[in-house]
Amino acid sequence: MISNDGNPMTYEHIRYEMTEGIATITLDRPEKLNAWNPVMEGEVRTAIGLASTDDAVRVIVLTGAGRGFCSGADMSRLEKLSQGAVRHAPPERVDEAWLADAPPELRSRFSYFAGVPKPIIAAINGPCAGVGLVIACYCDIRIASTDALVLTAFARLGLIAEHGIAWILPRLIGQGAAMDLLLSSRKVSAAEAFALGLFNRLVAPEQLMAEVRSYAKSLSEAVSPRSVRIIKRQLWEAQFQSLGEALALANVELPKSFESGDFREGVSHFVQKRKASFAGN
Repeated sequence: MISNDGNPMTYEHIRYEMTEGIATITLDRPEKLNAWNPVMEGEVRTAIGLASTDDAVRVIVLTGAGRGFCSGADMSRLEKLSQGAVRHAPPERVDEAWLADAPPELRSRFSYFAGVPKPIIAAINGPCAGVGLVIACYCDIRIASTDALVLTAFARLGLIAEHGIAWILPRLIGQGAAMDLLLSSRKVSAAEAFALGLFNRLVAPEQLMAEVRSYAKSLSEAVSPRSVRIIKRQLWEAQFQSLGEALALANVELPKSFESGDFREGVSHFVQKRKASFAGN
């Protein structure tokens, strides 16, 4: 992978691939079920930033290597925290330039996923626990293997609902279900997570990445990247708006879309019954 300044990028705990407009970020500590640590966190943020600013990338996919998506925070680090051997970093604001248009709520340590101007799909291939679940919730779409497993984990570790999951989880599955999962820290099967609405769809393990890639390719090729960027912004910002504010934003953006190249291409390919070729402007 090449950085935006032209220099090669090397990573310790993730892999990055880009083909056909799809940037795939793979958490790559399979022997630890992709347990989260500060190195991985920094590398994921760097990779998402590069994908966000690469005009060739239209969709971002986040998944895990091996049997797991992300098993949560690395237990060795939590053990050190419990003994006072390391300092817990306070929540930080993400001030990267590629988040310049995101509201303050979508610029924090993990909520910045929602502020990224391109759709992020979580391909959940196995256990998804703790901070791994937080990350999945901040993705825009969640497609999971039938082998996936969800665990909030916080209460079992003597922790609280971290990183805004107490805000976002009820919006995905409802207050009562979120209360159940967060208080009990019980294991939730892929089938139950799908029934609750946490997962958008379930796929057989051997078909997961093909299904995710097919969906990502449709977002990359069949719809306007300009429309996708603005609709994602509308949906996330609506969480902090009144109906009147959401209408006002739509009323500002609609005339702009009429003037866009993607609108002209959208009408043209529809009338001419041909494949779209959106430029993203």
